[in-house]
Amino acid sequence: QVQLVESGGGLVQAGGSLRLSCEASGLICSSYVRAWFRQALGQEREFVAAITWSTFYADSVKGRFTISRDNAKNTVLLQMNGLKPADTAVYSCAARRYFGGNYYLPQYDYWGQGTQVTVSS
Repeated sequence: QVQLVESGGGLVQAGGSLRLSCEASGLICSSYVRAWFRQALGQEREFVAAITWSTFYADSVKGRFTISRDNAKNTVLLQMNGLKPADTAVYSCAARRYFGGNYYLPQYDYWGQGTQVTVSS
């Protein structure tokens, strides 16, 4: 059974940093596409970043967030710098086997439970 578990969320002041972690267990291997999405209160889930052989970012986080993976630990990290109040949301990690051009859509096979990130002004 595949399981994704996020950690690292919390409360931070604007301009601060947080690092989210997503540990996978089960059938997920290093070739899987791994991604982060976020959902603010009352809004739809939106793409943040993805990693395969390369990395992909939403325009809103480009230059501030960095996605990386530790294949030995089957873990994906999201380093978030220069946080803004607009970044406040529940952040969820996701995984699927195949890449495809729709990596920015929330069409993934496996999801974590989410972790809250709150940025105060």
